[in-house]
Amino acid sequence: MKKFFVLFIVMIMMLTAASAMAETTINVSGTGEVRVSADTAVISLGVNARDKDVLKAQQKANEAIAAIRAALIGEGVKEENINTEFINIYVTYDYQNGEEELAAYNASSTLAIKVTDMESAGALIDAAFAAGANTLNGISFFASDTKEAETEALKFAVEDAKAKAEILAQASGLKITGIENISEGGISSYENSLANVNAKAMSAESAYDARTVIQAAKMLVTATVSITFAAE
Repeated sequence: MKKFFVLFIVMIMMLTAASAMAETTINVSGTGEVRVSADTAVISLGVNARDKDVLKAQQKANEAIAAIRAALIGEGVKEENINTEFINIYVTYDYQNGEEELAAYNASSTLAIKVTDMESAGALIDAAFAAGANTLNGISFFASDTKEAETEALKFAVEDAKAKAEILAQASGLKITGIENISEGGISSYENSLANVNAKAMSAESAYDARTVIQAAKMLVTATVSITFAAE
């Protein structure tokens, strides 16, 4: 009976040890990145007009925007790709001898221009400024199809996680035996770098003295995964 009890205790200890070894896990996260060329740009530009009469300020802005639209359409931009981004009117004041005096009304109007011919972006900005634009707010870049890049980024993320797990296992004297759990952390895309924009506020007279140079940014597609590896 005593031998049986000892044998029973030994078996329990062996099972407990085996269970502990089987439950050894390594939790890691992996990141994968793929760069793709942007094929679409959205240019934000417009006009700021000033006048002491609010209606005249608005009229100046409207006339300039109409001229800019016409110039862009003349350059081949489709009308549906030219949209009003925002309109704003605000007052500026002068302060003299402690008194507030109305200086002018500022009427601002901004257009968002969608461009799919990336090489024409700079020329379109020049045409807009030649037609009366005096503000350039920036350019956003997009890639129309990132599915393939997302798939590649996920593969790289898994490979990154595996490499990390192998390093941790070797450093701990363990061996990877399988995967217990894997989950996707998310996929995102954004501009990898700011666009190179060299633009000057130009009048019609100076439009031929400088050209706007646009270098499209690369889009960075990033994927993350979390993996639980079994080890022994």
